[in-house]
Amino acid sequence: MWSRASTDMASGQHGVAVRVAGAVVPAIVALLLAGCGSAPPTKPTEAASAPIAGKAGAAAPGAAGAASGAVPNVPVTARGKADFDRAVGFMRSGNNTEAELEFKQVALQFPQLSAPYVNLGILYRKAGRLEQSEDALKTAVERNDGSAVAWTELGATQRLRGEFPNAAASYEKAISDDPNFAPAYRNLGVVSDLYLGDPERALTAFEHYKELTGEEKPVSGWIAELRARTGKPPLKRPSAAPAAGSSDGAAGASDAAPAAPGASADPASGQSAAPGQNSAPGQKPADPPPAAAPPPKAGE
Repeated sequence: MWSRASTDMASGQHGVAVRVAGAVVPAIVALLLAGCGSAPPTKPTEAASAPIAGKAGAAAPGAAGAASGAVPNVPVTARGKADFDRAVGFMRSGNNTEAELEFKQVALQFPQLSAPYVNLGILYRKAGRLEQSEDALKTAVERNDGSAVAWTELGATQRLRGEFPNAAASYEKAISDDPNFAPAYRNLGVVSDLYLGDPERALTAFEHYKELTGEEKPVSGWIAELRARTGKPPLKRPSAAPAAGSSDGAAGASDAAPAAPGASADPASGQSAAPGQNSAPGQKPADPPPAAAPPPKAGE
């Protein structure tokens, strides 16, 4: 189980810390894990960011994302797309200086595009330039108000700046724009539980995230802890159907088939920490591995 003391430092995925005041979370999960000898669940972590990349052969990375009447809509040329793709390559290889210069150039040439500003926002956040990151991401959502990726990245930066209600609002806007965009649910769960003291909303968000992704560890552990804290019964493991030819499928039959591979683990089993992420209570886990963000649709 995780907890927050008033002196805890909440760190983002790029190492930027924000001091958080709060109360210690009750140690309910210890009761769930009593007697099983397993490590407690890790602290929830946000989804990792990845650069937005245009699809090969697409006419433009985010065309038609202009704010109505405010920004000129310049047709994106093949050269402009090649410049954008080169900037993405620089970003992925860690050449952030060249990537920043290229994205700025693309943004100047094609001011209606949102994708260059999203990637600039991610670069600035990695460098700890949070104010610039938020400004770039706000520009991105102005260019394309319907981009779930842009709203989610904006929320991540706002969370690091200690703007927790704004971060939650950005994640909810991302969800309203794309109800199937899983990272927004995960990040909403993190900020709701650890920073806003809203376990009910966190539980709902994590359950949606698990439903969309099928991810078991460590999400099942987070859900189990939140269900205990909000007074809800633990989720039951799906029961297997009786084997063919068994006598009436009587309860307690010894020849019942095992659960199918990939079936949900028992929330009380304690097996909630992902490989390499087992943590002691209160210990901050390692950052999650990068997860590729979906490429933007035309208009982002």
